[in-house]
Amino acid sequence: MAQEFVIKSPDIEDKINQLLPSQGGFQAGVDFSASTMVVPIVDLTETAEGSQVRQDLQTAFDFVNTNLNFISNTTTQIIITTGYWRLFGTSTIVINTSAIENQIIISDGATNKNVFQHFSAAATATSQVTTVPFDFVVFLRAGDSVSAASSNSNSNISIAYRQIADINGNLVTV
Repeated sequence: MAQEFVIKSPDIEDKINQLLPSQGGFQAGVDFSASTMVVPIVDLTETAEGSQVRQDLQTAFDFVNTNLNFISNTTTQIIITTGYWRLFGTSTIVINTSAIENQIIISDGATNKNVFQHFSAAATATSQVTTVPFDFVVFLRAGDSVSAASSNSNSNISIAYRQIADINGNLVTV
């Protein structure tokens, strides 16, 4: 059996008045009460939205929607469609006597912004290899694009990407 008890706290009353102004606040003779009864809360949001797949599985690569590019010594525009995109891959640099840089760039057509950068300064020793993995999500508005850039033939980016949601956040299902 649940127990009922009265809460007399000016701080709680003030917060309720702030959060629920349409309730008119506490009137004279009206007390805020609580109960020890446990009320279960069931979250049906995913089912109500129609998304039956767990969040971590919604970003999975699949046969149809996955694209793969290998970029070396060039800049390649890889995505021009609006929405949310998962990018996954590796950046590899074979260190030599010149500075080398790999980048993933978002552009609005006028300005470029790096969202990933792998840099190696010039070195006297050669044949050292550095590889950096990446896995992140980008959002593209109308007019935005994603490019991958490799500054030298001794560097490359291997990148897989897929759209996970449209510009409004609606999942792209597999």
